[in-house]
Amino acid sequence: MSWKLQFTRYGVVGGISNLAGYLIYLAITYAGMEHKLAMTLLFVVGILLTFFFNKRWTFKHRGYLKRTVAKYIVTYGIAYLLNFLALLFFVNVLGYPHQLVQGVSVLALAFLLFITLRVWVFGNTRDGAVGKDPSAPRAKQ
Repeated sequence: MSWKLQFTRYGVVGGISNLAGYLIYLAITYAGMEHKLAMTLLFVVGILLTFFFNKRWTFKHRGYLKRTVAKYIVTYGIAYLLNFLALLFFVNVLGYPHQLVQGVSVLALAFLLFITLRVWVFGNTRDGAVGKDPSAPRAKQ
């Protein structure tokens, strides 16, 4: 599948989930929840929801589930850390509004995540077979 189609599908999945998540973020921070806690809760929910859609629809990945989930969690863990640090630095240190920082963070991380998901999480394995677990026993021919 071409990267353009994957990027378009990734944009649809991410656009819907991030728009909904951002609106929920604004609502719960307006209601009084601290901005880093709100981001943390929504990040976890977003990871769970987008994994299924990105695996099945965006990248049409049929690979090894445990390894793919582990890579997905590592990838989103790093993205979470970057998002958290951005809020901490730009809001708590520099004084920018958290709504602006979170909005920019979502967009910036989206591009980094697409590349990582396409190449590492749902990409080819070392032997070139998409989705094949390299540690699985090989079939005799």
